[in-house]
Order: sequence, then C-alpha cells, then structure tokens
Amino acid sequence: MKEFWDQRYSEPGFAYGMEPNAFFREVLDSLTPGKLLLPGEGEGRNAIYAAGKKWKVRAFDKSIVAREKALEWAESLDLQFEYQQANLEEFKCWKPIYDLIAIIYIHLLPETRSQVHRQLSKCLKPGGKILIECFHKNQLKYKTGGPPIAEMLYHEDDMVSDFPDLEIERCEETLVDISDGKYHSGRSSVVRLIANKPF
Repeated sequence: MKEFWDQRYSEPGFAYGMEPNAFFREVLDSLTPGKLLLPGEGEGRNAIYAAGKKWKVRAFDKSIVAREKALEWAESLDLQFEYQQANLEEFKCWKPIYDLIAIIYIHLLPETRSQVHRQLSKCLKPGGKILIECFHKNQLKYKTGGPPIAEMLYHEDDMVSDFPDLEIERCEETLVDISDGKYHSGRSSVVRLIANKPF
C-alpha cells in the first residue's frame, strides 16, 4: 500500500485538494488552539490549515512523497509543523498530550481499525477530543470516493465500539457534497464522530 500512496501523491497537483476537510475546519474553528495530531495526513491540507490557526501540529503518514510535498507547501507559506513518516499500525505516543486528534478518511480492515483507534485514543489528554470523518457503508451506492470494499467502510456502531473509554458527543451518518480533489467528489455518505475524553 505504501507504493500505491507514493504513486498517487506523485501525480501533479493535490490528490484531495488544497482546502481542509469541511468537518475538520468546522470543529477546529470552534476550539482554542492546542496540540493536534493528524494521522494519515497525506499532502498536508489539514495540517496547513491548523498551523495557520496557531495549532501545534504533529502529522504522520506512511508515504514519504506525501510528507515531502506537505513540508514543501508549508515552507512556501512560512508555516511549520512536525511531520513523521510512520504507519498507523506502528505509531505510538507514550503520554496523553493531544487536545485534538483528527482522523480524516482513513479506511482500515475491522481488526486493524479497532486497534488503531484504541491506540490513538490513548494519545488524547483528559478533556481532549477525537473527530472522525470517513465513508459510511452506504457509500457503495454513491461511488464518489473511498475504497469499494464494504469491510473497509464504516458504520456508526463501529465508531462507538472502538472508543469505549470516550464520551460520544456526536456520531451519525450524513450525506454531504464533497469537493476534495479528483478522488473525493460528489454526493457522499459519511460517518462523522466527535468523542471526548473525560477528565
């Protein structure tokens, strides 16, 4: 899969556009800047936006091409954030230090998804939030983005069960019109989650 993503991010332009994810932007703009973790960040559209809003950003992705592209873009805007090359399955943080973790369009097989989600929730400090936007299982009807594999698409119940130690503020399927580059475009069925870590 690393080769797949390196190839995709080597294409001209930005695969998923240069604007931040709309749900991510909405939530971020409602919060006081703090420490943000962005797993699977790709070419940097959400990291760039957050850094411009004075968040202290740490991102990671398995693709070295995506990392280089994101950091070059940040340099052109005189913005800085930390960007590590790492696989989701390998990433660990040893202290709960993040105020916000945003998981945007990361699709994994069920056993890996649950493991990764629980590991990431350990990185969240008390009072922090996790937000997720991913394609819902109903997305197979729309074919406007995401993996064409039912097992890798999500349901609300998956999200709730993956975060047993968090308080679920919002978890729902919603239909949205996405315009995030050539690979995410059109009417889409997504799952949106906001969950809070208790004090």
